[in-house]
Amino acid sequence: MNTQKLRMPIDITMTILSIVLMGGSVLFPDDKVHQILGMALLLLWICHTILNHRWYGSLLRGKYQPYRLMQIVVNLALSVCAALLMVSGMMMAWFVPSEFVGGALGFARTAHLVSSHWYYIFMCAHLGMHASMILGKILKGRPMPIIPRIIIAIISLYGVYAFIIRGIAKYMFLRQQFFFLDLERGYLLFAADYLSILVLLATLSNLLGKLLR
Repeated sequence: MNTQKLRMPIDITMTILSIVLMGGSVLFPDDKVHQILGMALLLLWICHTILNHRWYGSLLRGKYQPYRLMQIVVNLALSVCAALLMVSGMMMAWFVPSEFVGGALGFARTAHLVSSHWYYIFMCAHLGMHASMILGKILKGRPMPIIPRIIIAIISLYGVYAFIIRGIAKYMFLRQQFFFLDLERGYLLFAADYLSILVLLATLSNLLGKLLR
């Protein structure tokens, strides 16, 4: 079975859902919407993993070159974050009795906040490592024109500002324990900021991958 036609739509949908969900439950009038979308993302993640199961089967074979080590670290870290998101998200789900979770609810909220931001970081890096392959199919071996390169550079520079102003590092290292979405700045700007962060981290990951190769 040719899975290439399935991978691209799944990856695009996962990326869009990730950006939407990074806004927390503030965007939705009911927390259940955020939870349902989160479960949809995890189902897509499972499909993504199944479609790429051969990669996991090859981990114990071949030589461990620098680029391959980078790929293993990023992919396994992404898998760990996805697992933490799934477990912590289920612990907070509306259909799970509160007495079943008990005093672990606080831990679940903290784990969800931290793992969601690490997940986003590693997801961006993961996309960056596949960017050359995607661009290769689009450009068909031709070099990328200068104008798209300039646009990517400008977006990446703004991504540095967005990374700082959105306090991503504070969530990653739990220096801020509660998610804050500035409603005065609006959700569209929030999505643009996180998209620019994605471009920044994917670009850095892609460049690092080229150096290691």
